[in-house]
Amino acid sequence: MMTRILFCCVLAFGAAQAQTHLTNTATQRYFNVVRRNLEASADAMPADKYSFRLTPGQMTFAEWLNHSTQRNYSDCAALKSETVPEGERQAAGLKDKAEVSKALKDSFTYCADALAKMDDSKAISSDPLSYAFLHLVVHNNEIYGNIVGYMRVNGIVPPSTAARNAQQSKKN
Repeated sequence: MMTRILFCCVLAFGAAQAQTHLTNTATQRYFNVVRRNLEASADAMPADKYSFRLTPGQMTFAEWLNHSTQRNYSDCAALKSETVPEGERQAAGLKDKAEVSKALKDSFTYCADALAKMDDSKAISSDPLSYAFLHLVVHNNEIYGNIVGYMRVNGIVPPSTAARNAQQSKKN
């Protein structure tokens, strides 16, 4: 009898693990990494460079981060089945490094909470939820790819490169 109960518990645990493989992988491998890179970028860029544009037609560094903040709130509100928080609307007008950085970090905290409550079946349960789940990761990686140029042209090593360099230094 005890063996049967233990066997059922193992099967149930395995089934639970399988139901979160997609969401756990996306969160750990992609969301957490891009979150760390964007937050570190916000910290690394000097305050006087938040208004910097690579070319006249492009967004400023601050506008890229604000765009991430806005989409984070929109996508994660969908994942949480909530109304989009006020922070989404407020982000558009932020220009100061401290405000932009705080808003970005707050939006990532909001999303981390949404992802902690996700499982694979919920992530694929509807087109809007699948879109929000995938967009959260893909879009933030696109934004990070854009701001890397802003950092490099200002003589700042992007966080992803700095982390890779640190790992290589440890190996040598």
